[in-house]
Amino acid sequence: MKELTRFNRCAFALLTRFSKISLLGITALFWHTHVYSQDLEPRSYTNIPIDMHFLALGYLHSEGALSPSPSVPLKDAHLTLDAAVLGYAYSFALAGSSSKFDMSLSRICMAGSANYQNDIVEADRCGYGDPKMRLTWNFYGAQALQRKDFAKSKDGLVVGSSLQLSLPLGTYDEDKLINAGANQWVFRPGIGMSYRVGNWYYDAMTSIRIYSDNDEFYNQVSLEKQAQYTFQAHVIYSIGPGQWVSLSGNYFVGGETSKNGIDADDAEDNSRFGLTYSLAFNQHHSMKLYASTGVITRIGNDFDTLGLVWQYAF
Repeated sequence: MKELTRFNRCAFALLTRFSKISLLGITALFWHTHVYSQDLEPRSYTNIPIDMHFLALGYLHSEGALSPSPSVPLKDAHLTLDAAVLGYAYSFALAGSSSKFDMSLSRICMAGSANYQNDIVEADRCGYGDPKMRLTWNFYGAQALQRKDFAKSKDGLVVGSSLQLSLPLGTYDEDKLINAGANQWVFRPGIGMSYRVGNWYYDAMTSIRIYSDNDEFYNQVSLEKQAQYTFQAHVIYSIGPGQWVSLSGNYFVGGETSKNGIDADDAEDNSRFGLTYSLAFNQHHSMKLYASTGVITRIGNDFDTLGLVWQYAF
């Protein structure tokens, strides 16, 4: 043991206290957090009519391998995640420009397997994810218009800002590593733009996620996570009234964690690619299909995601 560094000694002491199922839990918790933090969001800053309400019900499935932190001694890790999501949004005028408030709740089930010291270990768990709330304000180029006047709006540039808050209210048990909730506040300020020319939209946005500490991580460990930076770009084509398709990509860095002050060497340097198709059946009902996959992976992110969302506008 003398040749081990201080980090390796601490990591080894910590890991030897975990059961096989707990080691898999580290990976599953780490992985499912990345699924939700790296979503692709086309049309986030597109102008919409004010005084409208939206209800959404969605299903998400993610599955794939994992590139774990170097401190986690697992091989051939494969995990799946299924989630049901309920969302609500309301559009309104703020300083003469269109704005939107949205919130979401989720029910998440995770299952996975991995090779730990030539043994196959498995684990699964379900619970409620942390609820999220967001305020978006399109402060430039997005005049607040009622639905009847919105069709007269012109092409051009829209610029906005947003602030999303993730509340640590989801299912969390400090005696278990696999949890649907993260037991951390997450503040996510962002800024973005949307430029429309005819049937084409060009979106770009950037955001930063700031995490509070988790002082009730598994095995009386204090977990800290550094800020994570995300950049997104989307090219959207309007096929017809109420029908559009988007080609999307992102790049995200940062988010390294430490446990009891020991760095985990798990900073991200990843990218994802996705496709979204949206179809409005009438002025009230619409459906969205989306898919994404990891294209550059250092830690996590090596998974495929499929999703379906139904939306009701009133």
